Amino acid sequence: MRPPTHRRSHRRHGFTLIELLVVLVILGLVSAFAAPRVLDYLSGAKRDTAQIQIERLSEVLDLYKLEVGQYPSSDHGLEALIEKPAGVSGWNGPYLKKGREMLVDPWGNPYQYRQPGEHGAFDLFSHGADGEPGGQGENADVTNWSGDGASS
Repeated sequence: MRPPTHRRSHRRHGFTLIELLVVLVILGLVSAFAAPRVLDYLSGAKRDTAQIQIERLSEVLDLYKLEVGQYPSSDHGLEALIEKPAGVSGWNGPYLKKGREMLVDPWGNPYQYRQPGEHGAFDLFSHGADGEPGGQGENADVTNWSGDGASS
């Protein structure tokens, strides 16, 4: 008697070209729908970061005023939180541990500072992603005041 022979399958194991194309099409469709959502979340995160940084800088400006007796002038700007301005007494800084990187918004533009402010003792704001006043969504202004459509 002959021992049983094992039949070898000549069929190869793996994916066909059609199967690979179907998977690629599915991945393309998923990424087409998911990418805009991810970008929306990213832009929202940058706006939230800018708002938190503005609130933090506002608190630091209040500390500066407490020690110096007044907010930095527009001429001195936010740099007064890092380096002592000429002719200022009572300065006990630097007031920012991270230095100048705190003076730049998440889009890489410097925060705008105005003292006296049009909306309060001082105005502190970012013009958003486009760097231009106004705008919507990621391009909207982020401010330390409320009203007129801007973030509070």
